[in-house]
Amino acid sequence: MISPSRSLISALALCGLGGARAASVEIDAMKHDIQQITMSNFDGVISKFRDSAVSSLWFFKGDNKADVSFLDEYNKVAADLKGMAKVCAISCTDWPLFCEKQGVKETPAVMIYPTNPMPAFKYEGKMESKGVLAKVARFIPDFTTKVTKENVDGFITTDPTKPKVLLFSNKKTPPTIWKALSSETVFKRTVKFGFVSEEDTEVVQKFKVKKFPYVMMQRGSKAEIKETYTGEMKFSALKDWVNLHSESGMGDKVAGAGAGKEEVSIEEAKPWLVQEVPELTAKSQGDVCFKGEGLCVIYLKEGEITQAETDMLTGLSKKFTSQLSDRGAKMKWMWMNLAIE
Repeated sequence: MISPSRSLISALALCGLGGARAASVEIDAMKHDIQQITMSNFDGVISKFRDSAVSSLWFFKGDNKADVSFLDEYNKVAADLKGMAKVCAISCTDWPLFCEKQGVKETPAVMIYPTNPMPAFKYEGKMESKGVLAKVARFIPDFTTKVTKENVDGFITTDPTKPKVLLFSNKKTPPTIWKALSSETVFKRTVKFGFVSEEDTEVVQKFKVKKFPYVMMQRGSKAEIKETYTGEMKFSALKDWVNLHSESGMGDKVAGAGAGKEEVSIEEAKPWLVQEVPELTAKSQGDVCFKGEGLCVIYLKEGEITQAETDMLTGLSKKFTSQLSDRGAKMKWMWMNLAIE
């Protein structure tokens, strides 16, 4: 007969063995932002989108301690890049032949798949979220335009059917979320994203920006509609806001004659439509002066107009408009560069 004390010891021993069971990699869709895939859907999740999306793939073995430790680190990457890149994982325990075919012999291992034609490659840095995140983000396509005083008016008025979204930043280069928005499947055809550095003081002053980061949108046939973004500086929130004014199918371009030439916009830039004091040129003369009624007031200048001169003319315009408004008189204010015209 087995004594009660011996039975108790056996029961405790069994409990101890159960509690000491090795931890395993368990990716839970409710807790993690990682997309777990299989050998059969690899092409449909990653390969199919190589022309437009950047992906990373973590190869793991369910019972490997190093993989268990890496789970939380990799999930940080997935959370930070949610919506911007595909952050996936595949079990080499379940799909050993696929891992072998991909050249994976030890785990954890991460493969990064940039957009075509760049080849996929194995991540060689530290298996930490910071390093993996930086490497994946580096390959997110950047379709933003660096906006400066030389191109700001052209940027705003080219392709009037496309909303123009500007990010004013105290950084020198566009952040990852801005690059991701500019390369989003629909946005890259229907919206133009501009980036303005704090160092471009004339552009910052032109839009009267006082704090950074600052996001605004201009749209309309004459860029007359202006809207400031007041939400969180997060990819999903910005995407939802921009999407309100993005229309699928708009903003198409036509190819120039000859293969390999840069695409040409259907709609020509008209920078004078958004200038506080428009420049009178051969191309702008109809819009700013000779079409419609009114007296053309031309400020003649040898060279480019300065912001101080623009402010002076704007002040005069407002003053004379208020004095003549009740008399039915209209004055159109503009300037001409005598060094060119």
